[in-house]
Amino acid sequence: MITGDEADRLRRAYPREGNATPWMLWGPYLAERQWGTVREDYSADGNAWDSFSHEQSRSRAYRWGEDGLAGLSDDEQRLCFSLALWNGRDPILKERLFGLTNGEGNHGEDVKEYYYFLDNTPTHSYQKWLYKYPQAQYPYGELVAENARRKQTDSHAPEFELLDTGVFEESRYFDVQVEYAKASPRDVLIKIRVDNRGPDAAEIHLLPTLWFRNTWSWLGTDEERADARPGMAGTAAPGPGGVATVRATPAASADDGGVPMTLYCLGPDELLFVDNESNAARLWGAAESPAYPKDGINDHVITGAPTVNPALVGTKASAHHRLEVAGGGSAEIRLRLSWDAAVVDPFGADFDATFAARVAEADAFYAALAPSTLTDEERAVQRQAYAGMLWSKQYYYYVVKEWLLGDPAGPRPPASRTRNADWIHFYSADLLTMPDTWEYPWFASWDLCFQSVVFARLDVEFAKNQLRHLAREWFMSPDGAVPAYEWSFGDVNPPLHAWAALRILAIEQELNGGEGDADFLADIFRYCLMYFTWWTNRKDAGDNNLFQGGFLGLDNISIIDRSNLGELEAQIGRGVELYQSDGTSWMGMFSLHMMEMALQLEKLGRSEYARLAGTFFQHFVFIAEAMNSLEGRSDGQLKLWDEGDGFYYDALMVRGDPDQYLKVGLRSLVGIIALFPVAKLDLDALTDGGRDHELTKKIDWFERAHAELVEQATVSRDGENVHLLSFVKPERLKRILERVLDEAEFLGPHGIRGISRAYLDEPYTLDVDGARLSVGYEPAESSNGLFGGNSNWRGPVWFPINFLLIETLQRYHDYLGDDFTVEYPTGSGQQHSLRDVAASLSQRLTSTFARGADGRRPVFGGSEVFQEDPHWRDHLLFYEYFHGDNGAGIGASHQTGWTGLVAELLHGLREG
Repeated sequence: MITGDEADRLRRAYPREGNATPWMLWGPYLAERQWGTVREDYSADGNAWDSFSHEQSRSRAYRWGEDGLAGLSDDEQRLCFSLALWNGRDPILKERLFGLTNGEGNHGEDVKEYYYFLDNTPTHSYQKWLYKYPQAQYPYGELVAENARRKQTDSHAPEFELLDTGVFEESRYFDVQVEYAKASPRDVLIKIRVDNRGPDAAEIHLLPTLWFRNTWSWLGTDEERADARPGMAGTAAPGPGGVATVRATPAASADDGGVPMTLYCLGPDELLFVDNESNAARLWGAAESPAYPKDGINDHVITGAPTVNPALVGTKASAHHRLEVAGGGSAEIRLRLSWDAAVVDPFGADFDATFAARVAEADAFYAALAPSTLTDEERAVQRQAYAGMLWSKQYYYYVVKEWLLGDPAGPRPPASRTRNADWIHFYSADLLTMPDTWEYPWFASWDLCFQSVVFARLDVEFAKNQLRHLAREWFMSPDGAVPAYEWSFGDVNPPLHAWAALRILAIEQELNGGEGDADFLADIFRYCLMYFTWWTNRKDAGDNNLFQGGFLGLDNISIIDRSNLGELEAQIGRGVELYQSDGTSWMGMFSLHMMEMALQLEKLGRSEYARLAGTFFQHFVFIAEAMNSLEGRSDGQLKLWDEGDGFYYDALMVRGDPDQYLKVGLRSLVGIIALFPVAKLDLDALTDGGRDHELTKKIDWFERAHAELVEQATVSRDGENVHLLSFVKPERLKRILERVLDEAEFLGPHGIRGISRAYLDEPYTLDVDGARLSVGYEPAESSNGLFGGNSNWRGPVWFPINFLLIETLQRYHDYLGDDFTVEYPTGSGQQHSLRDVAASLSQRLTSTFARGADGRRPVFGGSEVFQEDPHWRDHLLFYEYFHGDNGAGIGASHQTGWTGLVAELLHGLREG
C-alpha cells in the first residue's frame, strides 16, 4: 500500500462512514474544447463542427459545458478558472485552443497548438501545465488554407502543423506555465510563469479569468433567469503591487446554497468584468444584446472598446497583467482562489511553503508508485502519462431529453434533430475520464475501459466508479446496451467492461495485499449480464453465435464499411450479410471474463455466483464451435478460419440465386483478435477441490453430451485437471503468430501494426458481384475519408489492441509454459517463450517514448525541434496511434486515454 501525504489525502477523499474530505472538489474538469461538440449542436443538419464554430466560441455562451486554457473548475463546473493570453498581434485573445474541424484540412479534427500536461496528482493537490505561445501573429487562416490545399492535391501529404508556419523560428515564443497547489480542498494557490525563449524583449498580456458557467439563460421566464443568476464583484488593488479581489457568489437558488469564492490577484493592472452571455448583436444581428457580453473583455483588450463594466460586476472577470519580458528572461504572477474572504496575507510565506510541500508530496507519491527497477527515463515517461490521464478527467454534462426538446428560452428544435433520440433516458452530470480534452472531449465506452485500468494504480476508487457510471440506469439503455460516444450512442464498441473490472480488481488486490472489492465486482457483473444478453439478442443475426458489431471501434480497418452494409448493397443491388471474426471473438472473450468474474465473486464470499460460471462456460463453448465450424454449416463455402493462410478472416454472404460466399481475406487485427478469448481453468483450485462445484458439473455434462464441442474449445493434459480455454489449439496459435511476429507483416519496431505490411506494394482487392474493392497498407494517416478516414487502422500501431495481445500471450504462457516456443521474429531462427515475446512487445511499445541510444524519441519522428531543443524534447505527447514503420505519433496528439496504457506496460515490464 502506498503511503505518504498524497496517498492519505486520496483515502480521505472518498466517503467512509460519511466523513470524506472533498479534496477533489476542484480539479482540471474544464475541457480544451466545448465548441463543435454534439452537446452544443442545435442545428437542423446535425453538423456539430459548423453549428458552433471556433469563431463563435468567444462570443456565444455555451449551454452544456465550458472550455479554457489550463482550466480548473469545481466538480459541477459551476465556477471556472482559466488563462487567456494576448501577444499584442493576434486578432483575438487566446482563450481556448484552435484546431481543424472535421471538414477542414487534409485529415481534420486536429488541434494546432503545443501544450503539455506536465504533472498532476490524484487529488489534484498539485498540477502543472505548459503552453507554447508564439510572439508572432497566430496563423489561423494559413493553417486552414494550406491543409485544405493539401487535402485537394495530395491525400498522402502530412498535416501542415503550427511549427511548419515558421512562427517559432529563432525561438520567438513564450513558455507559459501554470501551476496549482491546494492549501485545502477549497483553497487553491496559482502561479503563472512566463519564459521568453526568444532573443529580444517582448510584451505579453496575461488574463487569468474567473467565470460562472451560464446556467440561467436557458430558463423560461425573466424571473427564473434572474433568480438563477450568480454574481461577481471586484475590488481594485489599492496601488501598484497591491492585491485586487473578485468575489464570486452563487445564485441564491443554487441547490446547495453554493459556497462563495474569492479570487485574490497580486498586482494586476486592472480588473475587467463582463457577463458570460452571448453577444447576440454580433452573432445574429439581434437588436437586444447584453451591454457587456462574453466577448467584451476580448474587444476591450484588442481594440480598447468600452465593452467591460466599469462598476466591476458581472459573471465573468479577468485580472489583466501587461508584462514586458526580456529576451531569455521570465516573469511570474500569483493568484489564490479561496473560500476564505478574509485571508490576511494571501501571498505570504505559506504560499511558497505550500507549493514546495505539494511538489515534494507529488514526488514521493510517484516514487512509491513506480517499480524501483524503472530507469529515470522510464519514470519520466510514466509520470507524464499519468499526468495526462489526470488532466483528462472532465465534467460531462448532457441530458438527452432536454437537448432534444430544446431550451424554454430558445426556439423549438427542428424535426430533423434526432441524434441519440433512442437514448432519451440518458442523463450525465458526472466526472468522467475522456480519451482527449480537445479532439475527443466526451467519453467513449471502450476507451473508458482502458483508461480505468490505467487509473486503477493512481486512484482505484475513481477507476471503479468509472465502470459503475456506465452501469447506471441513466446511462445504460433499458434493453442493456451501452452508450458508445456522443456522436452516436447507438454505435457498438467492443464489450470490455468485464475485462476491465477483473483488471481493476487484480490491481486493487496487488495494492491492498490481496483484498478485493466484492461489491464492485458484483455491481459490474450484474450490469454485464444485461449487456451480454443485449449482444446475444441484437448482434447475433442468425441466432448462431456469430456476432456482428459493425466497425467495433476499428473504424476503417476493413475493405467494407462494416457499420453501413447498405452502401455495398446499394452498389451491387443485392443483400449482404457479414460474419465478423472480431465481433465473435470479442463475445468469446466476454464469455470467459464473465466466467472468471463469477469464480472471483465466489472466492470473495459470494457463493451464489458459482452456478453462473457454468452458464458462461457454456456460452463460450457454443461461440467457439460457431467460430471454428461455420464451414460445416455452409457446405464448405463459408468459413472464418482459413487453413491455407493460417489466419482468421471476416466472411461475406451475398444473397442471390444461388447465394455467394466470399472470404474477406485481408490480414488485419480482425484476425489477431481471435486469440484474445483465452483462460486457464484450474478445476482443483475451485471450492472443495472442484469435485462438486457447479462449473465442474457443467463441464462433465458437456463432455458426456457434446464431447466434440468441448474438444474445440479446450486443451487439456493427461492426468491434470487444468484446462486451457481458447478458440485456437497450440498448433493453430503458432500459425497465427508466424504472421503476427513477422516484421514483413505485422511486427513493427514499436508494436503490432493494424494490417499486414504485405499490402504496401500490392493492395488487397476483393470483387463483390462486380464491385472491385481495394485496401493497401498505410503506416500513417488514412489517404481517404471512407468510413472513419479521420482515424486509421490500416497500418499504424494502436496501444489498446497491442496491450490486449500482450496480456493474451501472457495468458497462453501461463498454461503452455516455457517449453512452448515460437520463432521471434519470424525468420530469425530464434525461439522464445510466449512470456518473453510479450515482454519484448512491451519493450517495443514503451520505447516509442523513451530516448534511445541516439538521443532521439521515436514518438517525435523527424521533428528536429521536438528531438533536439532542450525546451521541447522532454515534454511528451501521447498520440492516438503511431506510424507503423518508425513509431512517430499520429492522430490526436493528447489522447493519453488509451495510450496512457504505456504507464501500465512499464509497470508490468519492470515488475515481471
